[in-house]
Amino acid sequence: MRKLLAVLLAAGTLFSVSAQSTETTKIENVNNGGVASLRGITELDTTRKADELKRVIKDRSPIDRDYVYQPPLIPHQTRHYEVSLNANKCLSCHSWKYAGEMGATKISVTHYQSREGEVLSDVSPRRYFCLQCHVTQADASPLIENDFKRVDSLR
Repeated sequence: MRKLLAVLLAAGTLFSVSAQSTETTKIENVNNGGVASLRGITELDTTRKADELKRVIKDRSPIDRDYVYQPPLIPHQTRHYEVSLNANKCLSCHSWKYAGEMGATKISVTHYQSREGEVLSDVSPRRYFCLQCHVTQADASPLIENDFKRVDSLR
């Protein structure tokens, strides 16, 4: 019992010494080297105020795609849409069942296929979380200069 007590006391002493030495060797400033990035010239260990949210364009017609297999962009606001294990707000308009009456684009038949190509009666679990691939189009200027050209066949 005494040996166990001695080991526990020794471990406690080591822990308090290592905690004290960590506090004294704290890095005071992490320099960005004068490099301006998308987050600005802010030092790496400084939290800057978040940018204002970009204005989302009101409901509009579908947005043209820029390359083959590009997931369609969302031409309407999606803030406060619930997409979780229990609910998917997107499917209330875009599922094959409701798209006609809602005037929305039907989701692709590929979203009803399993990985093995088996046709399912409902949206595939791997395609259920729409906002992983589809993004809301915002009225924002590009973050960096860009000379991207659309695929010729999509012009």
